[in-house]
Amino acid sequence: MEKKNKFGLIHIYCGDGKGKTTSAVGLCVRACGRERKCLWTSFLKDYDSGEFMGEKPFTLYEGEPVRQFVFTMTEEQKQATAKEHTDRLCAVFHKASEEKYDLLVLDEVIASCNLNLIPVELLVKLLQEKPAQLEVVMTGRDPRPELVELADYVSEIHPVKHPYDKGIASREGIES
Repeated sequence: MEKKNKFGLIHIYCGDGKGKTTSAVGLCVRACGRERKCLWTSFLKDYDSGEFMGEKPFTLYEGEPVRQFVFTMTEEQKQATAKEHTDRLCAVFHKASEEKYDLLVLDEVIASCNLNLIPVELLVKLLQEKPAQLEVVMTGRDPRPELVELADYVSEIHPVKHPYDKGIASREGIES
């Protein structure tokens, strides 16, 4: 009997530890190694991190870089960021569907929902209507219950020790 791979599951990588984005990158590399077509977008980031530089096996769908914390934004900046994030979320699901991607990573989409930059109801709707074969990974802290309910995997990452606690700042190529 031939074993068939089932795709189209939903993953959440959450928690307050280091490694959510790194785990998503690892899954992308693994999927690309098996000739799966992968699409990635990051919310609330500026793309000035190692995973977005140089050759990568996945397609990066860049948005407008976010270079400051939301709590320091003016109301107009928040509204512009919310529009860009919401429009990009719809666009990336459309691209994944139209171009038959196997894996879609929505890095920090959970944070964007928690900050009311993306309506969680829209994300839920897009996840419910996604193509059956499309595997989706979402990262971020404190996923809302409706996202956890939809997910097939929920992996929570907790810090036990972190060099930041000793005053060691983010290091290029390791944390950034």
